[in-house]
This record gives sequence, structure tokens and C-alpha cells, in this order.
Amino acid sequence: MIRYPPREANGHPHGAVRASQHTASPHDSPLDPRGAIRQTGRMQRPYLLTVNAGSSSLRCGLFTASDAAAAALRQDDPNTPTGELPEPIFGLHVELPSTRRAARLHVTAGEAKYSGSTSRGVVDQETALAEIFAWLAERGFRSGIGAVGHRIVHGGTHAAPALITPALLRTLESLAPLAPLHQPNDLAAVHAVHRQLPGAGQVACFDTAFHRSLPPRAHRLAVPVDIADLPLRRFGFHGLSYEAIAGEMLRIAPAERRIIAAHLGNGASLCAIDTGQSVDTTMGVTPLDGLPMGTRSGALDPGLVLWLQREGGHSPERLAELLWRKSGLLALSGTSADMRILLDTDTGAAREAVEVFCYRVAQGMAAMAIALGGVDAIAFSGGMGERAHPVRAGIAEHLGVLGVKLDPIANATNRPVFSRPGSAVKLRIVPTDEEAIIARHTARTLGLVPDQA
Repeated sequence: MIRYPPREANGHPHGAVRASQHTASPHDSPLDPRGAIRQTGRMQRPYLLTVNAGSSSLRCGLFTASDAAAAALRQDDPNTPTGELPEPIFGLHVELPSTRRAARLHVTAGEAKYSGSTSRGVVDQETALAEIFAWLAERGFRSGIGAVGHRIVHGGTHAAPALITPALLRTLESLAPLAPLHQPNDLAAVHAVHRQLPGAGQVACFDTAFHRSLPPRAHRLAVPVDIADLPLRRFGFHGLSYEAIAGEMLRIAPAERRIIAAHLGNGASLCAIDTGQSVDTTMGVTPLDGLPMGTRSGALDPGLVLWLQREGGHSPERLAELLWRKSGLLALSGTSADMRILLDTDTGAAREAVEVFCYRVAQGMAAMAIALGGVDAIAFSGGMGERAHPVRAGIAEHLGVLGVKLDPIANATNRPVFSRPGSAVKLRIVPTDEEAIIARHTARTLGLVPDQA
């Protein structure tokens, strides 16, 4: 049972932070945070909410704005180069309904955890967000939220988080065809927050920004540069996750400079990280590229796509449905996009789907090793990376060429380090924390960090 912080006389919980009254003004807008933030950088409303709208779930974190600002300050401290991440008051995760389950709400508060059913009206990210706001309102938190940070999957050429303005929204909407499973949900969440919290400042934190450090040899495309209005390059994705992993690795193992980070979930990718900087990654212009995923094809011969269009009579819309929603593990197995189900299914097709996935991940890791000029550690994250030990074992089976030696017992028990002594490459499980990264970026973007920092 979660013990909620005591309520104060003014109705706001969390005794260490007090909310002052906010009077609506003509400037109040999700696109202009002046109604929620004073020019000195002090919040009139003490809470910061992060929103991470995935393709099958919604994750939120409720932070004190002061904790998020302190984390942004620590990031600048030369004695703590990675910066400590802020701790949320609550972590909130809504699993959307599927053919296998009804929608569920999961709440964490420190070590305490709670799971329960949602209302029957939860059918998509917007209704899931409404459920979270109702949950927060019942406990006295909603009215104290003055800042909201969003994970935005495709940021185009943006290299840093940005205050959400009408112009930025138009740009992000134009990128939706490049990330159709995610971008519409991300932007719907921005509008939903506007309706729920019209005075809150909103910040876009881009999954693509972490990969702006890619060298030309990694981001250039071998096509004419003038074929599109958007400057085409390999953008890369899962950047907020990789930023969290890079920071955690610098904290726990600073000598392990050359890292292959593996974000393995329903969406999956790899990133080569050298001293905290992205130098290569498996996803490209869109999050459809790279590894095969739950329902996404991953890398394909472009000639096949042209052939399917010309000879197979597939329209662009039909091809998009095929490659984004009906490929990957679902197509390989013929039954499921869920690795948990495939690992429990004793059929040749299910086994082959798992084998193809593990082999392609290992192939990608070999390519990332070339980008790094050698590997000190492989960091596994995401649902599969953190909890599916047969998948990690299947990947490691192909990595003997890199000097990888798996400890089967440590791997089967999900220990933080699961390589054997003498392994040339350290194998680690490094849980990611996108919400904390979003909170830190939001505090900095909205000026909650003093100018002299």
C-alpha cells in the first residue's frame, strides 16, 4: 500500500513544497509559460509533470520543480559530470487495453508499488492522460502542476529541448509521417495538457536530439541532398533513453568509455556511445529503420518496397500499414509481436522469430563496435533488455568475436553485471529513466535554473 504524503492546510501534499496562489492572466497558455513561472525562475506552482506517450502505453512522472532544477544544476557541476537525476514523487504508467488485457494503471512511489484497473473509458493515450489527471486531482496534486515536459519522438533538426510554441507545433506536425506510431500521440498529449492545465508551460524533449553528435560518416545518406524540403540525414531515436544510460554509465563505470547501448522493447535500437556522446545508431530517418521490432520491419532492401508498389499493387498507405504495424516479430512468428509470448511458445515459427531477432541485434552490435573502435561494455535496457534473459543469452551467443563471455547464472537472475570474469566486454543491465531526463531538461528550458548556474 502506498503511503501518500500528508496534505497541508492549503490542500497541497508533500510538506516540503508549498504552492502559492496563481491567478489566471491573458498570457496563460501551454505555449507561453509566463502564467506559471516568475521571471526569477521560481515556480508559482511547485510540481513538474513529464509525459511519455508510447505506441501502447503512457508513462508520466510527477516531480517537484525544485528537485528537477537542482538536478539540472548538478549536471553543470564539474565534480558530478553526469548530474544526478531527480526522483519523482510518483511514477504513473497506464497500459492501454489490448486483446490480451484490459487497461491497467501502475503507480510507484519510491519502493512502493500499486497496480489496479482503470476506468472503462481508457482506450488511447488521451483518455489515459485524463485518467492520470483525475488520479492526481483526487490527491491534491493536479492544481499544483506548473510545468510539463513531453517526450517528442521526432524533432527533425532540433538539437536541444524547446519551449512549445504554435510554430514549433506546426513543425512537429509536419514530421508526423516520419513517425506515425508515435508523433500523433505525442502531439495529442500536448493538446490534452493544454485543456487540462491551460496555464502550464510545456517543453518538447526530442528523442532525436541526442544523436546530433553523429559524425557525417554516420548520418549522411547516399541519396541526392535536394530530394526533400527537410534536410535528410539519419536522425536516430530513443535518444532520451540513451542519454539516461550514458549518464548512468559515466556515474557507475567511468572507465568503460566505449559503450553499446541496447534499448530493446516493442521498439528496439542500438547506439554506439563514446564518452557520453552518440557516434552511431541503428535507426535512421524514421523509427522504422534498423532492428526488426514488435510490428516494425526494421531495415529492408528499398528495392523490395519499390517492387511491392509497382508489381504488387500496394499503395503507399497499404505499405505503411504493412511495414509499421504488420511486420517484425509479428510477421516472423505469424502469431504475436510480444517477445514474452514467443519465448513461451514451443513452435518452430516462434523459435525462429526469436533467433532472427537475436542474430540481427548481434549484427548491429558488431557494426556499433566498428563505430567505437572497440567496446568496453554493452548496456541492456528496455523491457526485453532488462528482463528477457533468454534474449540476452541469444544475442551474446553471437558475440564471441568481440570477446564476450556470458555468465549463465548471473544472466538468468538478471544481475546488474552478467559477464564472466575475463570477458573482454562487460555485460550490464542498465535501467533507463526517460522521465527523469525529461524533468531535468524541462526545468532548464523553463528557466527554473538560475541564470548564474
